[in-house]
Amino acid sequence: MRSTFLLLLTLLCINPLVWSQQKSYDAALIPIEGEIDPFQVVFLRRSIEKAREAGVSHIIFSINTFGGRVDSALQIATLIGSLSELHTVAYIPAEPETVGVSWSAGALISFASNSIYMAPGTSVGAAAPVQQTSEGMQPAGEKTVSAVRTQLAALAEKNGYPPEVALAMVDQDIELEVISEEEGYRFIMNQTGDTAEGEEEDAVTLSSSGKLLTLTAGEMERYGISSGSVETLDALQERLELNTIMSIEPSSADQVVHLLTSAAVTSMLLTIGLLALYLEISSPGFGIPGTVALTAFALIFVSSGLLGTLSSIELLLFLAGVILLIVEVFLIPGFGVAGISGLFFMTIGLVLSRQEFILPDNQWQMEIFTRNLLLVFGTLAASFLLLGILMMFFPRIRLFQRLILNSPGSPANLETASSETTSVPKTGSGTAYAQTSPSPQYSDLHIGDTGTVLTTLRPAGKIAVGDETYSVVTDGRWIEADTKVSVVAIRGNRIVVEEVGQ
Repeated sequence: MRSTFLLLLTLLCINPLVWSQQKSYDAALIPIEGEIDPFQVVFLRRSIEKAREAGVSHIIFSINTFGGRVDSALQIATLIGSLSELHTVAYIPAEPETVGVSWSAGALISFASNSIYMAPGTSVGAAAPVQQTSEGMQPAGEKTVSAVRTQLAALAEKNGYPPEVALAMVDQDIELEVISEEEGYRFIMNQTGDTAEGEEEDAVTLSSSGKLLTLTAGEMERYGISSGSVETLDALQERLELNTIMSIEPSSADQVVHLLTSAAVTSMLLTIGLLALYLEISSPGFGIPGTVALTAFALIFVSSGLLGTLSSIELLLFLAGVILLIVEVFLIPGFGVAGISGLFFMTIGLVLSRQEFILPDNQWQMEIFTRNLLLVFGTLAASFLLLGILMMFFPRIRLFQRLILNSPGSPANLETASSETTSVPKTGSGTAYAQTSPSPQYSDLHIGDTGTVLTTLRPAGKIAVGDETYSVVTDGRWIEADTKVSVVAIRGNRIVVEEVGQ
């Protein structure tokens, strides 16, 4: 009896959890807000998969956007158009936190849905692709316009919308007229602007030549393009006869990915990574700069992988670039073919990690490629400029003192040098060095101290004396790594060494 009671109690406790997990929904509400970019594509794919797992029959896309990237808009439109087993609804709300428009890429996404509902006071249209130029935003070329125009007309035709309306929203050379008939409205496209004869003289011009078509919620409903106007989401739910709607919003992880993939954060991570990489290569061993560089570059490539724009070729190119830079620094004197090739491979790897194609084959891909190229090259230039400024204006920082070899007459040395000088003969020769008092951080270093070369002296490099590392120079000779050297002169921050036994 007792065991039966415990079993019933267990079932009563478990069943509500099971029931709550198995709660069914009639529809899923997925927002499409802000700029249309690759993140929106990834978020929509994941959200649609969640909706499918929940067993919904409708997906409502709440559209609130001025537009965005052409490639991302086409991907989203194709994704929505492929949902043949679900009824898709484009809903354009008019709420305090929205702008109440579905323009440009938003119009393309709207016509990809099976039905369109709009709140009063909203609008849809102006879907012509544009591109950024030195003179500002300009209409895209005919090749891009033709691609978007054809795709939008195909989506309209598939879902029962007038293709003439879709074409007039993309192509400003189209003049669109509408005629009221007994069975509805008929749309007439006119490329030349001439008015047809007969009954077409009563046509009303919706969009004149040179203007893009944009329709209000009332016009969309009047001409039978939208399925109706609804004030709120609740009214839409009632119109569609839906009992429950699950709302899918970007999670905290989604927002972090969106932030990491933004151009500003990518540029910042790239700058940090390049500066840290330079500091790591310029110092012996592996330390904090190397860890920072790995973390920054890992965040860049991981975020690209989450967006689906990363493949093995980008990683291989980037790693090849880093290896070539290391070879240039440690094995080859000067800065030549290996160093330039390394920077080139790193740059191309970073550029390709931000796009799905390798070489652009149309105008909007060329625009994306150019934007990515400017971002990476601009960040590279800014990083080198920032490094130069830091090394110029902050030589007293111990980190940069280990990287900079100041000349005897530099301000840093003049400030730290003593007015008293001594003459110290060079070992094995009659040459004498004018000796000044060492700077405070080198107070434990003395003439005659010996150490081991850590990086090949060409003629500058680093040596280890005991547990300390110092930046040194020779009299012009090259000295290989692991060679024993002795200190022959100390002038402020400048330490002169020679090979032991010379």
